[in-house]
Amino acid sequence: MLYQLYEAQRSLMEPFSDFAQAASKLYGQGAVWGQLPMAQRMAAGYDLLYRLGKDYEKPEFNIKSVKVDGEDVVIQEAIELDKPFCELRRFKRFTDEPHILKTLKSQPVVLIVAPLSGHYATLLRDTVRTMLQDHKVYITDWKNARLVPLSEGEFRLDDYINYVQEFIRLLQAEYGNCHVVSVCQPTVPVLAAVSLMASRGEQLPLTLTMMGGPIDARKSPTAVNNLAMNKSYEWFENNVIYRVPQGFPGEGRRVYPGFLQHTGFVAMNPDRHASSHYDYFKDLIKGDDASAEAHRKFYDEYNAVLDMDADYYLDTIRTVFQQFELVNGTWDVKNPDGQIERVRPQDIRSAALLTVEGELDDISGSGQTEAAHSLCTGIADAKREHYEVKGAGHYGIFSGRRWRELVYPKLVKFIAANDQPQSRAGTRESLAAEDTVKPARKTATAAARKSTAAPKAAKAASVAAAPAKKAVARKKPATRAAR
Repeated sequence: MLYQLYEAQRSLMEPFSDFAQAASKLYGQGAVWGQLPMAQRMAAGYDLLYRLGKDYEKPEFNIKSVKVDGEDVVIQEAIELDKPFCELRRFKRFTDEPHILKTLKSQPVVLIVAPLSGHYATLLRDTVRTMLQDHKVYITDWKNARLVPLSEGEFRLDDYINYVQEFIRLLQAEYGNCHVVSVCQPTVPVLAAVSLMASRGEQLPLTLTMMGGPIDARKSPTAVNNLAMNKSYEWFENNVIYRVPQGFPGEGRRVYPGFLQHTGFVAMNPDRHASSHYDYFKDLIKGDDASAEAHRKFYDEYNAVLDMDADYYLDTIRTVFQQFELVNGTWDVKNPDGQIERVRPQDIRSAALLTVEGELDDISGSGQTEAAHSLCTGIADAKREHYEVKGAGHYGIFSGRRWRELVYPKLVKFIAANDQPQSRAGTRESLAAEDTVKPARKTATAAARKSTAAPKAAKAASVAAAPAKKAVARKKPATRAAR
């Protein structure tokens, strides 16, 4: 019932939010009432009211280009693999410069595993943008559970682990090897996924980078950890789990709603958020457009939340924060064939391990991520590193100045030191341009295709024969592409 009440309240607020937006424009500079006394304050107040009441949709990555060796490289997004609860999103790079193209082709392949813990994968936009300078980048773009029909079945923590393994195998089949970077929540299932692959004797990623995650949530527990550890499993099931109401594709699915998660996020630092909104109001009055826009960008991302499937969320609470099955060596995972396998991090030997923590992290406390080293005893000392980022909070280790100036140089050096030459699958002809963007392994919706593939790339993807590709190249010689 709570979910239905929230949706009713949201629908009721929508026209008032639209009115506030329109009123803000009416009192804005150069508008009808913009010259009236107190007009600027009225415009600022209505703008703030609009942003407090509006509905925040999933943001775009909106990465159009990056610089590689001082040259602009164009970025296009594509869905490489479409799963019921996740899209493997690829950022393909295009250039007209032959020497840049050669550099792009030889750079390491990185799978970024984004958190499924309330926010969208776009929270790692800065991570992706920075890494595209020196890597071929893929990211797990988790779907909002309320948009996944019940016919797609359940989604548990075991399924998350199986997804990660499938993505790793896909990149290995395509390039011969890959590197994995996990941020926050996925450090635990990623370590489990690679451990299971190691126990089976499968090829492992060349490196594992784990940033700010609860590998051992018993160490330096934070407020987030304490809530998960001090409340019973039944409390979470009875108090935060609701069914998706009518009007959504996932109608009837049990979820941990995004609006409840957002309430929890804000409740952690209510004074800070109130102060931030008041500063935004003052910036609008002063005409400080740069500061106001920075506020908008942050809260457009922060306020956009997704529903998590209830089974996945409850599995995570029990496994990671209550029974500590990973560090206790008691975690059993069901593979896609229905077989039960024990997670054994000590079986990992060939992958190098880098752990990163923020000195001031208030979500994953000190020592929680570093605990991965005590579990992965099979990795040689020469292939493991730990880095604590001085002065950095949770978000600072993967976004912002400290990420770009302190963490990323360490990460790019670590990956480069453990990289190996790629061996592309198949016997495709070596072209002046990289192979074209392929459609997703599972057909994506028309809307997704339209938004993630440019017309030229889509046309190139439909051409299968090498002679035809050369013909297209003669007609359109301006674009060369590299992953």
